[in-house]
Amino acid sequence: MRGFFTQIAAGFALALTGIAPTVSAQDAEGGWSLAIHGGAGTIARENMSAEEDAAYRASLQAALDAGAKMLAEGGEALDAVEAVILLLEDDPRFNAGRGAVFTWEGGHELDASIMDGRDRDAGAVAGVTTVRHPISLARKVMTDSPHVMLAGKGAETFAAEHDLELVPADWFSTDFRREALERMKARELSALDVDAKFGTVGAVALDRNGNLAAGTSTGGMTGKRWNRIGDAPVIGAGTYADNRSCAVSATGWGEYFIRVGVAHEICSRLRGQRAMSENARSTVNMPETIADFLFDGERAVQRTADDVLAEVKNLGGDGGVILVTPEGHALFSFNTSGMYRGRATSEGVNEVAIYGDE
Repeated sequence: MRGFFTQIAAGFALALTGIAPTVSAQDAEGGWSLAIHGGAGTIARENMSAEEDAAYRASLQAALDAGAKMLAEGGEALDAVEAVILLLEDDPRFNAGRGAVFTWEGGHELDASIMDGRDRDAGAVAGVTTVRHPISLARKVMTDSPHVMLAGKGAETFAAEHDLELVPADWFSTDFRREALERMKARELSALDVDAKFGTVGAVALDRNGNLAAGTSTGGMTGKRWNRIGDAPVIGAGTYADNRSCAVSATGWGEYFIRVGVAHEICSRLRGQRAMSENARSTVNMPETIADFLFDGERAVQRTADDVLAEVKNLGGDGGVILVTPEGHALFSFNTSGMYRGRATSEGVNEVAIYGDE
């Protein structure tokens, strides 16, 4: 209890410095917000040519614009999330769909998940090999089956029964990813040695109706064996959405994100903070602006995401997350040198970035 009142006192002190309360997207009628990612990892300017830098930014901007347009026109968060990921799955620069990394045996095993913040309905697929858009299959699992996750041949059969587009397995192959596998085998390297970045893609959105959604898609890690599955299709680890707190999509070393339950952990902590805010307003009679600052403000949200990523790092993992809150905060947190990312809001924000100092 002493710590709680210490927080209150600190909040009053900060408020007196003239810090303005955060304005939420939903304060203005019909606000919306969107954040996207294309992977986090060892991404440095000195290792990127000007042409590569421009190409990645153009890909991110095209995906961001597609989702932003949909939200601006009144589209649903789920539709915007899927629209963003569809484009990124077809872009060979990212490790999802076409451009996915190779397994040890020389194939591709694709994972994806999607979640609706309204009722926490969710769908996920793992280890699919011929479905052009795993994110669409994940959504179909959510809407047209009684299950949350399907895997392997069963997921492929479900896709065919629901008329989703199937492609030859080599449609996903690129020379760049094949060279990474060959280098890994020839030099007896680990996946982390050849994967300079985790190219998982994802999107999170808040629509004009105040609903949240999140989605993630990936090809996994180079040279993965034994049908390894990371965090991307695991609801609560790589993807989570709850209208009561936030929507999160993660990218990184999946084993650690699963162990921490990163996406759910962030949303759970934020939901607790919102409850504290409401309690402070009603029982402590704290001014609304100070309660917002302490519990719901952008700084508090950023701190929460950073704290959870710090747990991942302490265990030995790395990566990043994107998140959107009901107030419209669109934020990033990563413990790597860079992260392909972008965000847009109804308040006029529209930006993409790559490096940690942007």
